[in-house]
Amino acid sequence: MTLALNQVNTIFLAVALLVVGSYLVKKAGFLQKFYIPAPVVGGLLFAIIATTVKAMGLLEITLDTSLQSLFMLTFFTTVGLGASFKLIKLGGKLLVIYWIACGFLALAQNVIGVSLASLFGIHPLIGMMAGSVSMEGGHGAAGAFGQTLEDMGIQSALAIGIAAATFGLVAGGLVGGPTVKYLISKYDLKPTEIEDEIETVEEKAQPITTNSFFIQVLLITFCMAVGTYLGELFTSATGFVLPSYVGAMFVAVIARNIVDKWNPNAIDMKSINLISDVTLGIFLSMALMSIKLWEVADLALPMLLIVFVQVVFIVLFGIFILFRLLGKNYDAAVMVAGFTGHGLGATPNAMANMAAVTERFGPSRKAYLVVPVVGAFLIDVFGMPIIITTINLFK
Repeated sequence: MTLALNQVNTIFLAVALLVVGSYLVKKAGFLQKFYIPAPVVGGLLFAIIATTVKAMGLLEITLDTSLQSLFMLTFFTTVGLGASFKLIKLGGKLLVIYWIACGFLALAQNVIGVSLASLFGIHPLIGMMAGSVSMEGGHGAAGAFGQTLEDMGIQSALAIGIAAATFGLVAGGLVGGPTVKYLISKYDLKPTEIEDEIETVEEKAQPITTNSFFIQVLLITFCMAVGTYLGELFTSATGFVLPSYVGAMFVAVIARNIVDKWNPNAIDMKSINLISDVTLGIFLSMALMSIKLWEVADLALPMLLIVFVQVVFIVLFGIFILFRLLGKNYDAAVMVAGFTGHGLGATPNAMANMAAVTERFGPSRKAYLVVPVVGAFLIDVFGMPIIITTINLFK
C-alpha cells in the first residue's frame, strides 16, 4: 500500500511532529542536556517509523514537501536580519579574531570532509555534508544544503547532513567542558571579574503589535524577493550555483544595517526571532520526516569517522591555536568552550558549555558578548561563501 499525503496534510504532519518532539525533549533529560532540537526528534521518529513499515512491506508513505523551501528561505532571511554590524564594534578586537577563527574552521572542516570522503571512495560533497555544513552550520544548514545537493542529483546528502549535525551536537556538548577544564588546570586560570552577574547583549524588549509585526514581514519578504532574484541572476550570468536562500540572507544583512542607519528601532528582533523559530521548526521537521533512511545505511560508517576527525580537530585547534590567539587567559578559555559548542553543533550548545564553566569557575562577560554574536549571526558571512565555493568546485 501507498499513502500519499498532499501539501496541506504534510504541513499538518510536520507541525504535529514538531509538537511531539517538543514533548519528548521535555520528558527526556538526555535530549535536553545535549540540546537536540525538537523538530529533529519528531522528524527522525517519523522517518524511523516510515522506514520500518516500508521494510516490512506494509506501507509506503509519500510526502509533498514543496513548501519546505519557502520556510527555509524565510528562516535564512531572518538570520541575515539579525546581523547588525553595531555588535562588532561592541566586541572589539576579540570578536574579530574569534570571527576569523570561525571562518578558518569552516574552511578546515570542509577540507577534512572532502578529503576523507575521497579517501573512502564516496562523493566529495557527501563529505562536505559532514563538514562545515553540519558542524558549524548545524541542522538548519544541513537541511538547506542537503536538499540543494539532492536537487543536483547527489543522493542521501540530506540524511547524511542531518545525521552528522546530530552527532556533532552531542559531541559539542561532551568535549567542551573537559577541554576548558584542561586549559584552566594547566595554566591555573582565574576570572578577572568579581561581579556575579554576567551581562549579555540583548535587544530592547518591545511588545509585539500587529502593525510592527507586519513591518517585519514586509522587510523579510522584500529581502526574500530581492535576494532570490539576484541569486538567480548571478547563477545564470556566471554558472556558479548560488542557492536562493543564500542570496536572501546576504540581502537581509545589507538591509539590516541600512535600516539601522535610518531608524535603529525599525527592526523588532522579538518579532524576527519568533518568525525565525517557527519557520526553522517547520522546515527542519519537514526535512527530517522526509529522510529515506534505507538509502544511507552504507554511508553510516564513513560519516561517523569523518565526524570523529572533526571533533579531534576542533579540540586541538581550540587548545593550541585559538586559546593563544584570544589572549591565553580565563576569558579565552571560556570562549574556547563556546567555540567547541557551536563549531560542532549550535549556539545553544556554546552557551551551555560556557554556562557550565562560568558557574564553577567564575564569570566572563567578554565571552558572553563575543560567542553568541558570532555564533548566531556573523558566522554565516564566512561560512556560506566557503560552502558555496566547495559545492561549485566538486559539483
